[in-house]
Amino acid sequence: MRDPRKVALFTNEYPPHVYGGAGVHVEYLSRALAKLLPVEVRCFGDQQDNTPQLTVRGYTQWDETKHGTDPRYTGAVDALARSLLMAKDTLDADVVHCHTWYTDMGGLLASKLWGIPYVLTIHSLEPLRPWKVEQLGNGYHLSSWIERTALEQANAIVAVSQETREDILRHFNLAPEKVHVIYNGIDLEEYQKTTSTAALTKYGIDPARPFVLFVGRITRQKGIMHLVNAIPNIDPELQVVLCAGAPDTPEIGREMQERVAAVSAERPDVIWIPEMLARPDVIQLYSHATVFCCPSVYEPFGIINLEAMACETAVVASAVGGIKEVVVPEETGLLIQLKLRPGSFDPEDPAAFSAALAAGINRVARDQALRERFGANGRRRVEAHFSWDAIAQKTLALYRSLLD
Repeated sequence: MRDPRKVALFTNEYPPHVYGGAGVHVEYLSRALAKLLPVEVRCFGDQQDNTPQLTVRGYTQWDETKHGTDPRYTGAVDALARSLLMAKDTLDADVVHCHTWYTDMGGLLASKLWGIPYVLTIHSLEPLRPWKVEQLGNGYHLSSWIERTALEQANAIVAVSQETREDILRHFNLAPEKVHVIYNGIDLEEYQKTTSTAALTKYGIDPARPFVLFVGRITRQKGIMHLVNAIPNIDPELQVVLCAGAPDTPEIGREMQERVAAVSAERPDVIWIPEMLARPDVIQLYSHATVFCCPSVYEPFGIINLEAMACETAVVASAVGGIKEVVVPEETGLLIQLKLRPGSFDPEDPAAFSAALAAGINRVARDQALRERFGANGRRRVEAHFSWDAIAQKTLALYRSLLD
Protein backbone atom coordinates (compact mmCIF):
# COMPACT_ATOMS: atom_id res chain seq x y z
CA MET A 1 0.00 0.00 0.00
CA ARG A 2 1.24 3.50 -0.77
CA ASP A 3 0.66 6.68 1.20
CA PRO A 4 -1.23 9.48 -0.51
CA ARG A 5 1.05 12.37 -1.44
CA LYS A 6 -1.57 14.77 -0.10
CA VAL A 7 -5.16 14.72 1.21
CA ALA A 8 -7.83 17.40 0.81
CA LEU A 9 -10.42 17.94 3.55
CA PHE A 10 -13.68 19.67 2.51
CA THR A 11 -15.69 21.11 5.42
CA ASN A 12 -18.26 23.73 6.30
CA GLU A 13 -16.75 24.54 9.71
CA TYR A 14 -13.12 25.35 10.34
CA PRO A 15 -11.52 27.72 12.88
CA PRO A 16 -12.37 30.38 13.69
CA HIS A 17 -15.84 29.52 12.37
CA VAL A 18 -16.67 26.45 14.47
CA TYR A 19 -20.07 25.93 16.07
CA GLY A 20 -20.42 22.16 16.48
CA GLY A 21 -18.69 18.83 16.92
CA ALA A 22 -17.97 18.35 13.20
CA GLY A 23 -15.89 21.55 13.15
CA VAL A 24 -13.96 20.44 16.23
CA HIS A 25 -13.36 17.06 14.56
CA VAL A 26 -11.93 18.58 11.37
CA GLU A 27 -9.78 21.06 13.27
CA TYR A 28 -7.99 18.38 15.26
CA LEU A 29 -7.98 15.69 12.56
CA SER A 30 -6.32 18.09 10.10
CA ARG A 31 -3.59 18.89 12.64
CA ALA A 32 -2.96 15.23 13.43
CA LEU A 33 -2.92 14.21 9.75
CA ALA A 34 -0.53 17.06 8.95
CA LYS A 35 2.07 15.30 11.11
CA LEU A 36 1.89 12.39 8.64
CA LEU A 37 1.38 13.98 5.20
CA PRO A 38 0.50 17.32 3.53
CA VAL A 39 -3.11 18.40 4.11
CA GLU A 40 -5.21 21.01 2.29
CA VAL A 41 -8.42 22.21 3.94
CA ARG A 42 -11.14 23.84 1.84
CA CYS A 43 -13.84 25.34 4.03
CA PHE A 44 -16.72 27.80 4.22
CA GLY A 45 -15.43 31.24 5.22
CA ASP A 46 -12.60 33.64 4.55
CA GLN A 47 -9.77 31.65 6.15
CA GLN A 48 -6.34 31.62 4.50
CA ASP A 49 -3.25 29.81 5.77
CA ASN A 50 -0.27 28.44 3.87
CA THR A 51 2.00 26.51 6.19
CA PRO A 52 4.10 23.77 4.55
CA GLN A 53 2.09 20.79 5.86
CA LEU A 54 -1.35 22.36 6.39
CA THR A 55 -2.87 24.83 3.93
CA VAL A 56 -6.32 26.34 4.48
CA ARG A 57 -8.52 28.07 1.90
CA GLY A 58 -11.90 29.58 2.71
CA TYR A 59 -14.77 29.99 0.25
CA THR A 60 -17.12 32.88 0.99
CA GLN A 61 -20.83 32.92 0.30
CA TRP A 62 -21.99 33.86 -3.20
CA ASP A 63 -24.46 36.69 -2.62
CA GLU A 64 -26.71 35.51 -5.46
CA THR A 65 -27.76 32.48 -3.37
CA LYS A 66 -29.59 34.83 -0.98
CA HIS A 67 -31.59 36.73 -3.60
CA GLY A 68 -35.03 35.95 -4.98
CA THR A 69 -35.70 32.83 -2.93
CA ASP A 70 -37.14 31.64 0.37
CA PRO A 71 -34.52 32.58 3.00
CA ARG A 72 -34.73 29.05 4.45
CA TYR A 73 -33.36 27.61 1.19
CA THR A 74 -30.19 29.68 1.30
CA GLY A 75 -28.21 27.15 3.39
CA ALA A 76 -28.69 24.23 1.01
CA VAL A 77 -28.35 26.30 -2.19
CA ASP A 78 -25.23 28.02 -0.86
CA ALA A 79 -23.74 24.64 0.11
CA LEU A 80 -24.16 23.47 -3.49
CA ALA A 81 -22.58 26.66 -4.84
CA ARG A 82 -19.55 26.52 -2.55
CA SER A 83 -19.14 22.78 -3.10
CA LEU A 84 -18.90 23.42 -6.85
CA LEU A 85 -16.23 26.08 -6.29
CA MET A 86 -14.24 23.77 -4.01
CA ALA A 87 -14.43 20.94 -6.54
CA LYS A 88 -13.52 22.87 -9.70
CA ASP A 89 -10.38 24.54 -8.30
CA THR A 90 -7.17 22.71 -9.23
CA LEU A 91 -6.62 19.83 -6.83
CA ASP A 92 -3.34 17.96 -6.47
CA ALA A 93 -4.46 15.65 -3.64
CA ASP A 94 -4.75 11.86 -3.98
CA VAL A 95 -7.84 11.64 -1.74
CA VAL A 96 -10.64 14.07 -0.90
CA HIS A 97 -12.33 13.65 2.48
CA CYS A 98 -15.61 15.48 3.20
CA HIS A 99 -17.36 16.32 6.44
CA THR A 100 -21.15 16.88 6.72
CA TRP A 101 -23.66 17.16 3.88
CA TYR A 102 -22.65 20.78 3.25
CA THR A 103 -19.55 19.63 1.34
CA ASP A 104 -20.46 16.06 0.37
CA MET A 105 -21.40 17.11 -3.16
CA GLY A 106 -18.05 18.86 -3.44
CA GLY A 107 -16.34 15.54 -2.80
CA LEU A 108 -18.38 13.74 -5.43
CA LEU A 109 -17.70 16.44 -8.04
CA ALA A 110 -14.00 16.64 -7.19
CA SER A 111 -13.73 12.88 -7.53
CA LYS A 112 -15.21 13.05 -11.03
CA LEU A 113 -13.15 16.06 -12.13
CA TRP A 114 -9.77 14.98 -10.77
CA GLY A 115 -10.10 11.20 -10.90
CA ILE A 116 -9.46 10.52 -7.21
CA PRO A 117 -11.36 8.58 -4.51
CA TYR A 118 -13.50 10.42 -1.99
CA VAL A 119 -14.38 9.63 1.61
CA LEU A 120 -17.29 10.98 3.66
CA THR A 121 -17.31 11.17 7.45
CA ILE A 122 -20.85 11.01 8.82
CA HIS A 123 -21.27 13.24 11.87
CA SER A 124 -25.08 13.08 11.67
CA LEU A 125 -27.67 11.92 9.16
CA GLU A 126 -30.42 14.02 7.60
CA PRO A 127 -33.05 11.24 7.76
CA LEU A 128 -32.56 11.22 11.53
CA ARG A 129 -32.95 14.99 11.92
CA PRO A 130 -36.52 15.67 10.73
CA TRP A 131 -36.75 18.77 12.93
CA LYS A 132 -34.40 20.47 10.44
CA VAL A 133 -37.55 21.24 8.42
CA GLU A 134 -38.13 24.00 11.02
CA GLN A 135 -34.85 25.59 9.98
CA LEU A 136 -34.58 24.78 6.25
CA GLY A 137 -38.17 24.32 5.05
CA ASN A 138 -38.07 22.38 1.78
CA GLY A 139 -34.34 23.06 1.74
CA TYR A 140 -34.23 20.04 4.06
CA HIS A 141 -35.26 17.84 1.14
CA LEU A 142 -32.41 19.30 -0.91
CA SER A 143 -29.88 18.67 1.87
CA SER A 144 -31.21 15.11 2.19
CA TRP A 145 -30.80 14.54 -1.56
CA ILE A 146 -27.25 15.92 -1.47
CA GLU A 147 -26.36 13.59 1.38
CA ARG A 148 -27.91 10.48 -0.19
CA THR A 149 -26.49 11.11 -3.68
CA ALA A 150 -22.94 11.69 -2.44
CA LEU A 151 -23.01 9.00 0.23
CA GLU A 152 -24.20 6.20 -2.04
CA GLN A 153 -21.43 6.93 -4.58
CA ALA A 154 -18.55 7.43 -2.12
CA ASN A 155 -15.51 5.16 -2.18
CA ALA A 156 -15.62 4.86 1.61
CA ILE A 157 -17.73 6.09 4.51
CA VAL A 158 -16.46 6.83 8.01
CA ALA A 159 -19.03 6.43 10.79
CA VAL A 160 -18.10 8.05 14.12
CA SER A 161 -19.68 5.21 16.12
CA GLN A 162 -20.95 1.65 15.67
CA GLU A 163 -24.53 2.83 16.06
CA THR A 164 -24.00 5.47 13.37
CA ARG A 165 -22.72 2.71 11.07
CA GLU A 166 -25.90 0.74 11.70
CA ASP A 167 -27.99 3.86 10.95
CA ILE A 168 -26.11 4.39 7.68
CA LEU A 169 -26.66 0.82 6.52
CA ARG A 170 -30.33 0.97 7.52
CA HIS A 171 -31.11 4.19 5.65
CA PHE A 172 -28.86 4.02 2.58
CA ASN A 173 -28.08 1.56 -0.20
CA LEU A 174 -24.44 0.76 0.60
CA ALA A 175 -22.20 -2.28 0.72
CA PRO A 176 -21.36 -2.91 4.40
CA GLU A 177 -17.63 -3.21 3.66
CA LYS A 178 -17.59 0.43 2.54
CA VAL A 179 -18.59 1.73 5.99
CA HIS A 180 -15.79 1.97 8.56
CA VAL A 181 -15.96 3.07 12.21
CA ILE A 182 -13.37 5.62 13.32
CA TYR A 183 -14.23 7.48 16.51
CA ASN A 184 -13.87 11.17 17.25
CA GLY A 185 -10.92 12.13 19.42
CA ILE A 186 -9.64 14.59 21.97
CA ASP A 187 -6.46 16.64 22.40
CA LEU A 188 -5.22 15.19 25.67
CA GLU A 189 -2.80 18.03 26.35
CA GLU A 190 -5.34 20.78 25.79
CA TYR A 191 -8.30 19.15 27.51
CA GLN A 192 -7.25 18.46 31.06
CA LYS A 193 -8.33 19.57 34.49
CA THR A 194 -7.33 23.11 35.42
CA THR A 195 -7.40 24.97 38.72
CA SER A 196 -8.07 28.34 37.06
CA THR A 197 -11.43 29.89 37.91
CA ALA A 198 -11.33 33.27 36.16
CA ALA A 199 -13.92 32.18 33.60
CA LEU A 200 -16.34 31.12 36.34
CA THR A 201 -16.16 34.52 37.99
CA LYS A 202 -16.42 36.23 34.60
CA TYR A 203 -19.75 34.56 33.84
CA GLY A 204 -21.27 34.91 37.31
CA ILE A 205 -20.68 31.35 38.56
CA ASP A 206 -19.82 31.04 42.25
CA PRO A 207 -16.61 28.93 42.37
CA ALA A 208 -17.38 27.96 45.96
CA ARG A 209 -20.68 26.27 45.05
CA PRO A 210 -21.23 23.07 43.07
CA PHE A 211 -22.86 23.28 39.65
CA VAL A 212 -24.25 21.13 36.85
CA LEU A 213 -23.07 22.09 33.35
CA PHE A 214 -24.51 21.88 29.84
CA VAL A 215 -22.45 22.80 26.76
CA GLY A 216 -23.99 22.79 23.30
CA ARG A 217 -26.13 24.45 20.68
CA ILE A 218 -29.79 25.30 21.19
CA THR A 219 -31.31 22.66 18.96
CA ARG A 220 -33.86 19.86 19.28
CA GLN A 221 -31.07 17.35 18.76
CA LYS A 222 -29.19 18.38 21.91
CA GLY A 223 -32.25 17.97 24.14
CA ILE A 224 -31.56 21.14 26.08
CA MET A 225 -35.23 21.86 26.74
CA HIS A 226 -35.51 18.53 28.57
CA LEU A 227 -32.69 19.62 30.89
CA VAL A 228 -34.29 23.05 31.42
CA ASN A 229 -37.53 21.28 32.32
CA ALA A 230 -35.58 19.15 34.81
CA ILE A 231 -34.29 22.19 36.72
CA PRO A 232 -37.14 22.35 39.28
CA ASN A 233 -36.18 18.81 40.38
CA ILE A 234 -32.42 19.41 40.54
CA ASP A 235 -30.93 19.73 44.02
CA PRO A 236 -31.15 23.42 45.04
CA GLU A 237 -27.58 23.22 46.33
CA LEU A 238 -26.47 23.06 42.69
CA GLN A 239 -26.06 26.03 40.41
CA VAL A 240 -27.26 25.29 36.87
CA VAL A 241 -24.94 26.55 34.13
CA LEU A 242 -26.22 26.44 30.56
CA CYS A 243 -23.48 27.25 28.08
CA ALA A 244 -25.84 27.31 25.12
CA GLY A 245 -25.84 29.44 22.00
CA ALA A 246 -26.42 29.39 18.22
CA PRO A 247 -30.16 28.51 18.20
CA ASP A 248 -31.23 26.61 15.09
CA THR A 249 -34.24 28.85 14.57
CA PRO A 250 -35.67 32.05 16.09
CA GLU A 251 -38.57 29.95 17.36
CA ILE A 252 -36.44 27.58 19.47
CA GLY A 253 -34.40 30.60 20.60
CA ARG A 254 -37.59 32.24 21.93
CA GLU A 255 -38.73 28.96 23.49
CA MET A 256 -35.41 28.73 25.32
CA GLN A 257 -35.68 32.33 26.57
CA GLU A 258 -39.22 31.84 27.82
CA ARG A 259 -38.53 28.55 29.62
CA VAL A 260 -35.29 29.74 31.23
CA ALA A 261 -37.08 32.88 32.42
CA ALA A 262 -39.85 30.76 33.93
CA VAL A 263 -37.53 28.45 35.89
CA SER A 264 -35.28 31.37 36.90
CA ALA A 265 -38.23 33.08 38.55
CA GLU A 266 -38.28 30.26 41.10
CA ARG A 267 -34.54 29.65 41.14
CA PRO A 268 -32.12 32.57 40.77
CA ASP A 269 -28.97 30.44 40.37
CA VAL A 270 -29.69 29.40 36.77
CA ILE A 271 -26.87 30.91 34.73
CA TRP A 272 -27.40 30.99 30.97
CA ILE A 273 -24.35 31.91 28.89
CA PRO A 274 -25.86 32.48 25.43
CA GLU A 275 -22.65 32.72 23.42
CA MET A 276 -20.11 30.14 22.27
CA LEU A 277 -17.16 30.46 24.65
CA ALA A 278 -13.45 30.37 23.93
CA ARG A 279 -12.00 26.92 24.49
CA PRO A 280 -9.90 27.81 27.57
CA ASP A 281 -13.04 29.17 29.25
CA VAL A 282 -15.04 26.04 28.43
CA ILE A 283 -12.22 23.87 29.82
CA GLN A 284 -12.44 25.81 33.09
CA LEU A 285 -16.19 25.17 33.22
CA TYR A 286 -15.72 21.45 32.55
CA SER A 287 -12.97 21.25 35.17
CA HIS A 288 -15.00 22.77 37.98
CA ALA A 289 -18.42 21.33 37.15
CA THR A 290 -19.75 18.88 39.72
CA VAL A 291 -21.66 17.07 36.98
CA PHE A 292 -21.74 17.45 33.20
CA CYS A 293 -25.12 16.69 31.59
CA CYS A 294 -25.67 15.69 27.94
CA PRO A 295 -29.44 15.24 27.39
CA SER A 296 -29.30 14.69 23.60
CA VAL A 297 -32.14 12.90 21.83
CA TYR A 298 -29.91 12.16 18.80
CA GLU A 299 -26.12 12.00 19.02
CA PRO A 300 -23.97 10.06 16.54
CA PHE A 301 -20.97 10.46 18.84
CA GLY A 302 -21.12 13.26 21.42
CA ILE A 303 -17.65 14.78 21.55
CA ILE A 304 -18.68 17.01 24.46
CA ASN A 305 -18.76 13.95 26.71
CA LEU A 306 -15.12 13.23 25.81
CA GLU A 307 -14.24 16.83 26.65
CA ALA A 308 -15.85 16.56 30.09
CA MET A 309 -14.26 13.17 30.78
CA ALA A 310 -10.83 14.48 29.77
CA CYS A 311 -11.27 17.19 32.42
CA GLU A 312 -12.09 14.49 35.00
CA THR A 313 -15.75 15.41 35.31
CA ALA A 314 -18.52 12.88 35.93
CA VAL A 315 -21.09 12.64 33.12
CA VAL A 316 -24.84 12.12 33.14
CA ALA A 317 -26.04 11.54 29.58
CA SER A 318 -28.91 10.10 27.63
CA ALA A 319 -28.39 6.55 26.39
CA VAL A 320 -28.59 7.29 22.67
CA GLY A 321 -26.33 6.83 19.64
CA GLY A 322 -22.59 7.01 20.06
CA ILE A 323 -22.87 8.25 23.64
CA LYS A 324 -23.27 4.61 24.66
CA GLU A 325 -19.83 3.89 23.17
CA VAL A 326 -18.17 6.80 25.01
CA VAL A 327 -19.73 6.86 28.49
CA VAL A 328 -19.44 3.58 30.41
CA PRO A 329 -22.40 3.37 32.83
CA GLU A 330 -21.45 3.18 36.51
CA GLU A 331 -17.78 3.57 35.52
CA THR A 332 -17.37 7.01 33.92
CA GLY A 333 -20.90 8.30 34.47
CA LEU A 334 -24.59 7.49 34.29
CA LEU A 335 -26.67 6.77 31.20
CA ILE A 336 -30.32 7.82 31.33
CA GLN A 337 -32.63 5.59 29.30
CA LEU A 338 -34.68 7.39 26.69
CA LYS A 339 -37.60 5.88 24.80
CA LEU A 340 -38.67 7.88 21.77
CA ARG A 341 -42.06 8.00 20.12
CA PRO A 342 -42.11 5.84 16.97
CA GLY A 343 -40.96 7.81 13.94
CA SER A 344 -39.88 10.86 15.94
CA PHE A 345 -37.24 12.19 18.27
CA ASP A 346 -39.68 13.21 20.98
CA PRO A 347 -39.55 11.21 24.23
CA GLU A 348 -42.61 9.06 24.82
CA ASP A 349 -42.82 10.65 28.28
CA PRO A 350 -40.92 13.98 28.31
CA ALA A 351 -41.71 14.63 31.99
CA ALA A 352 -40.33 11.24 33.01
CA PHE A 353 -37.14 11.81 30.98
CA SER A 354 -36.58 15.21 32.61
CA ALA A 355 -37.22 13.70 36.04
CA ALA A 356 -34.71 10.90 35.33
CA LEU A 357 -32.08 13.46 34.25
CA ALA A 358 -32.60 15.35 37.51
CA ALA A 359 -32.38 12.14 39.56
CA GLY A 360 -29.12 11.14 37.87
CA ILE A 361 -27.61 14.59 38.37
CA ASN A 362 -28.64 14.60 42.03
CA ARG A 363 -27.24 11.13 42.67
CA VAL A 364 -23.81 12.03 41.31
CA ALA A 365 -23.74 15.48 42.91
CA ARG A 366 -24.50 14.10 46.37
CA ASP A 367 -21.87 11.33 46.29
CA GLN A 368 -18.32 12.69 46.29
CA ALA A 369 -16.66 9.27 46.13
CA LEU A 370 -18.77 8.33 43.11
CA ARG A 371 -17.94 11.62 41.36
CA GLU A 372 -14.23 11.20 41.93
CA ARG A 373 -14.30 7.61 40.68
CA PHE A 374 -16.24 8.57 37.55
CA GLY A 375 -13.87 11.47 36.90
CA ALA A 376 -10.67 9.44 37.24
CA ASN A 377 -12.06 6.57 35.14
CA GLY A 378 -13.23 8.99 32.49
CA ARG A 379 -9.78 10.49 32.06
CA ARG A 380 -8.20 7.03 31.84
CA ARG A 381 -10.74 5.94 29.21
CA VAL A 382 -10.10 9.00 27.06
CA GLU A 383 -6.34 8.51 27.24
CA ALA A 384 -6.64 4.85 26.29
CA HIS A 385 -9.05 5.09 23.35
CA PHE A 386 -9.54 8.58 21.95
CA SER A 387 -6.27 10.34 21.11
CA TRP A 388 -6.24 12.24 17.79
CA ASP A 389 -2.89 10.79 16.78
CA ALA A 390 -4.29 7.25 16.90
CA ILE A 391 -7.36 8.36 14.95
CA ALA A 392 -5.18 10.01 12.29
CA GLN A 393 -3.27 6.74 11.84
CA LYS A 394 -6.53 4.82 11.33
CA THR A 395 -7.71 7.44 8.84
CA LEU A 396 -4.45 7.25 6.91
CA ALA A 397 -4.77 3.45 6.77
CA LEU A 398 -8.20 3.91 5.16
CA TYR A 399 -6.73 6.29 2.56
CA ARG A 400 -4.01 3.73 1.76
CA SER A 401 -6.60 1.01 1.22
CA LEU A 402 -8.39 3.17 -1.37
CA LEU A 403 -5.21 3.89 -3.30
CA ASP A 404 -4.26 0.23 -3.24
